[in-house]
This record gives sequence, C-alpha cells and structure tokens, in this order.
Amino acid sequence: MVAAVGWQSSVQAHQAHPIAIALHGGAGTITKADLSESQEQAYKNALSLALNTGYQLLENGANGEDAVVAAIQIMEESALFNAGVGAVYTYNEEHELDASIMHGASRNAGAVAGVKTIKSPIAAALAVMNHSPHVMLTGEGAEQFSVEQGLAQVENSYFNTQRRLDALKKAKASLQTSVTYDHLFSADAEYKFGTVGVVVLDKAGNLVAGTSTGGMTAKRYGRVGDSPIIGAGTFADNQSCAVSATGHGEYFIRYNVAADICTRMAYQGVSLKEAADTVIHKVLKPAGGDGGIVAVDKFGNVAMPFNTEGMYRASIDAMGTQVIAIYTDEKM
Repeated sequence: MVAAVGWQSSVQAHQAHPIAIALHGGAGTITKADLSESQEQAYKNALSLALNTGYQLLENGANGEDAVVAAIQIMEESALFNAGVGAVYTYNEEHELDASIMHGASRNAGAVAGVKTIKSPIAAALAVMNHSPHVMLTGEGAEQFSVEQGLAQVENSYFNTQRRLDALKKAKASLQTSVTYDHLFSADAEYKFGTVGVVVLDKAGNLVAGTSTGGMTAKRYGRVGDSPIIGAGTFADNQSCAVSATGHGEYFIRYNVAADICTRMAYQGVSLKEAADTVIHKVLKPAGGDGGIVAVDKFGNVAMPFNTEGMYRASIDAMGTQVIAIYTDEKM
C-alpha cells in the first residue's frame, strides 16, 4: 500500500511526470460482520468509480484540484457516504455540511462550514479558494457566496436518507442517558464514519487535498469538525505531502493531524509512511482519537493508515499499483 523513500528513484524512472491519487470514504468500526456481500461490493464500486474518475483526469493532464473535486463529487452524490446525499442529521433533523480544499504549490485554500443548501460543498470550497480573498466561509454567508458564484442550490431535504434518520433517532435516544457524545463513537460506527476525502499528485507536480462531510450525527449548536479546518482535516504542501483525514474530528483539530504529518516529513526528513503511521498510531490513538488519513507525497508514494477496525479507501500510486480496501486485514 505504501511506498518507502527508497522508491523515489524508481518512481521517477517509471514516469517522468508521476501522478497518484488516494481517497477515503470514512473510518470506524467496519468489519465483515457489519456488511453483507452486496453492501461491501456497493462500497467498493463507489470507491472504484471515484478513484478512476480522478485518476483519468490526472492522466489527461487535468489540474489536481479538478481531479479532487470530481472524485469527491462522485462520493457526495452517493448515499453510502456521510457527504452530500446521505449526510448525517443534526440534532434538529437538518443537514449541515462542511468541506475544504488546499493547493500545495501556493498553500491557497478554501473551505465552507455549516452550509445547508449548496448541492456540492466541495465545489463551494473550490470557489472560495479561487474567487475569494478568504479561506473559510460559514452558514448563510457561504450560501450567499455560492449563489453569486452560480453554484447549484438545493433544498436541505435533498440530502435526506432513511438510514441516516434512523441513526439520528438511535443517537437521540442514547443521549437521553449521557451528557457526552463519547459513547456514540465507541459504540456504533453509524455515528462517525463516512466523511470523504481525496489527495492527488498531478502532472505539474502539484499536491492537492480535499475533504467533504456531513459531520457528526446529532451534532448541536453549529458544531464544526476537522474537515473544513486547514491543518486539521485537510493539508497540502508541494514540499512534503497532501493529507485528508476522517474520524473523531475534535481530536484531529486538537492534534493538527493533517499538517503534523507533512511537517514531520519536512523537518524530520522521514518518509510519508513513517510520518503518517507515527501521527495516527502513536500520537492520535493514545490521546483517544479514532480515525485515519489518506496521503500522497511529491514522489507519488501513498499512505493510508487508520487506527480503527476499518476504513473505506482506495489508491493508485506513481507505479500504477491500485488498492481498493475496507477492512484492516485486507492485503495491500
């Protein structure tokens, strides 16, 4: 699954302008007992479609940000994931969506948080990056900006699914007996997995990362997780790597996970694999943070570590090796 630093010369020989892509559809308590064969195949088909959509664009010379957005939109439009259609419900039975994107050459970035009527939050994040002097827009302001940018608008009910409504009802019943959300994260994957993210290396040598989510089931008071926060859920720097995260967002914010991985590469001179594994397994997990990341470095090496029982993930590295996997024990 992951290439080591020693690959760098062979990667460069393989392809004068290497390209790579990695993506996730969420991490959590995902085991073979949780999914039927048909459900497992549905997830792998969706991951494959997003992966190959993005990769084909990269092969054709598209900008990294266009490949990231196209791949994420495939998952935003699938009810399987907690992004776009199929987003989880807030406590008040609405959907509040977040997304972000970052370009590794300029460190330019865009994000939206708490939006309710934008059909594709990742498209809105891209518009903020390209057409706004700001990095993050929230709520009604972000929605007004998206209208001015000509982005598709929908009723909040567009994101509805029965599966997520059932999960909300279970969560609200559980919250009657607890003052915190911690037991939700440890007890049932339905409350926390599904965030989607894509990272790429394009033919111009640019690293781009993007993330999109519906957040946390039964969230209240305008809660925002790590997905739209640059450095926590999304980060890209051409000198090191691009990262998109998924999991218990509060911990990814506190430990600045996405940026920490890239910073370790830049300042410690370690490989992508070492930096990613250290942060996910030795920093985040001991602190109580469940989740994982997908990352790609400037040579097209890929890392996809997670500290949960599963993570929906897929990648094609600079050598052309393809991975589509869900469970911990799947061979890479």
